[in-house]
Order: sequence, then C-alpha cells, then structure tokens
Amino acid sequence: MKSVIVAVGRWKRGPERALFEHYAARLKPAVTLREVEERKKLPPEELKLKEAELLLGGVPDGARIIVLDGGGKTLSSLALAKQVGAWRDAGIRENAWLIGGADGHGNAALKKADLVLSLGAQTWPHLLVRAMLAEQLFRVQCILSGHPYHRE
Repeated sequence: MKSVIVAVGRWKRGPERALFEHYAARLKPAVTLREVEERKKLPPEELKLKEAELLLGGVPDGARIIVLDGGGKTLSSLALAKQVGAWRDAGIRENAWLIGGADGHGNAALKKADLVLSLGAQTWPHLLVRAMLAEQLFRVQCILSGHPYHRE
C-alpha cells in the first residue's frame, strides 16, 4: 500500500530529517513527501483555510485521508495497523497523511478525513512529527507482514 505524507512547511537539514529519511528508506513502497506552504502572511483562521486547501490538493485520487491532529483519536500501533490493513483489504491502494501548520488544520481537511489521528496529548514539532509518522508507517508495515520489529 502506498503512502503519501502531505505536510505544511519545508525541510531543513537536521536530525529530524535524518530520522525521517532513515525510516522512509525502509518502507516498501517508498513513502512520498509533498510539502506545501502559503507564503502570504495571513491571519490564523485564513491561513488554516488556505493550508487545508493546499494539503487537500496534494491528496491522490482515491486515497484514504488521515489528518494528524491533537484532537484526534489515539490508536495503538496495533490498532493503526488493523485499520490500515482493513483499508488495504478493501482495495484501497493509497493513504494520504496530512500534517498541518502551527495553527492546526482548517475545517475542510478535518471534514474530508477518513481518520483524524492524534499522536498523543503532547504538542510535537511538525518536522519531528514527520519522522514519528514515518516510523509508525514502518511499524504498521512490519505488523501487517508479520515482521518481528514490533513488540507488544
């Protein structure tokens, strides 16, 4: 199953990027990263609307949309793997994982989501979320294939 991460912001060199690349390289098929950015200075609510439009524009046709948001559902790695496996078994070929900007997601992205997922109650730097997500995608792949990487 293919995965695309659509994220607000641009990479810089650093440990977060290296960690993302470490896990991304282990995924088969490789994960695609699409970065979007609104360059205009906008009030927070307008910025969220524009970023939602940009994020949704990066979603491939037919992909399941998973929005990462602090107000979302918290799932164990095993539960996430079961959900992804159910989509795969239903014939879904691609998942789009949306990482919003500093002000969160606009309503358009949240309404289109097949799953709103939280990585926990803490606030995480958005560049680190990319690396954490890549690791979870690798873990999901391992769980679904029976690989021993995941431990209960």
